[in-house]
This record gives sequence, structure tokens and C-alpha cells, in this order.
Amino acid sequence: MDEIALYLEEAKESMEKTLQHTKIELSKIRAGKANPAILDGIKVEYYGSMTPISQVASITTPDVRTIVIKPWEKNMIPIIEKAIKESELRLNPQNDGEVIRIILPPLTEDRRRDLVKQAKGECEQGKVAVRNIRKETNEGLRKLIKEGVAEDVVKAAEEKVQKLTDTYVAKIDELLAVKEKDIMTI
Repeated sequence: MDEIALYLEEAKESMEKTLQHTKIELSKIRAGKANPAILDGIKVEYYGSMTPISQVASITTPDVRTIVIKPWEKNMIPIIEKAIKESELRLNPQNDGEVIRIILPPLTEDRRRDLVKQAKGECEQGKVAVRNIRKETNEGLRKLIKEGVAEDVVKAAEEKVQKLTDTYVAKIDELLAVKEKDIMTI
């Protein structure tokens, strides 16, 4: 019985991690509002190691359309600016020698639809990961039958795994609904 509880607990922890990862990936998709999280994937070389921008500068959003990056060392300004320009975010940073400003343009209807597709793709990856966790957990549970655990006990555990899967898939769908509304709101 303890082995079954362990399988269920591991499945729940893995599904929770998948949900958190999906949240993080969705936060990187910009919805027309300035959000420092969109810079999370960009790293710059800082004393020989690749470092996230947030660890070499303060990032603020003074208004809905502007992100301001103030590096702690002025020599980092051109390095950060170049990293942002070369990223896939298609942003145009401007620096005044003190700070880097990124003005986010209003999103077009086509761009909003593309962002919704991107968000759906991230959520679908999350759901696939949850289903893979279900599959691996069920395979582990079935092996317990060979070790002498009663088949009806394993079937009951598989039903619990399915309920967990349904719960986490629903949570990912909720994340998508919120993000889609956020993106499509002008």
C-alpha cells in the first residue's frame, strides 16, 4: 500500500511542477502590457558566465507600455541592449547612457491571434506532460500487480491518477483562458 501512495504522491508533485512550468512559460508571452517577466529568457555575459538580465540590473515598469532596465554597472548597458535586440522578442531597446527603455507597441489583431496560438501551444505541451506522467505512473502501478499487489487496489489507484490528471489538465485550461483573455483585451 505504501508503494501506491508513493506513486500517487510523485505523480501529484510532477503534475504540480508541470503546472508551474506552464505558468512561467505563459508569463513570457507578452500581452501588450509591460511585464519584466518577458525578459526572463534573455541572458548576458557577466564576468565570464551567462547571467539573466534581472541579476545584473533592476527592471521596472513605470507605465503599461514601458520597461526600464537600469544596470548596476554602466558598462553592461550596450551588452544588455544587444542581447535584447538579438532575442526572439522583436523589441527595440533605446538607451540614454543611464538606462535602457523598451516601449512596447500596441498589438495588432494578427499579432494577438499569434500570441494566443503560442499560448495554446505552451498549454498543450503542459497537458501532454501531465498525460505522460499519468502513463508512467500507471505503468509503475501495473508492475506492482506482478509483485503481488491486488489488481483491484491497483485499479483504484489508477482511477485516482486519472482524477489527478483531469484536475491538472483543467488547471492548465484555466491558465489558458486567463492568458487568452489577457492577450485579446485591448
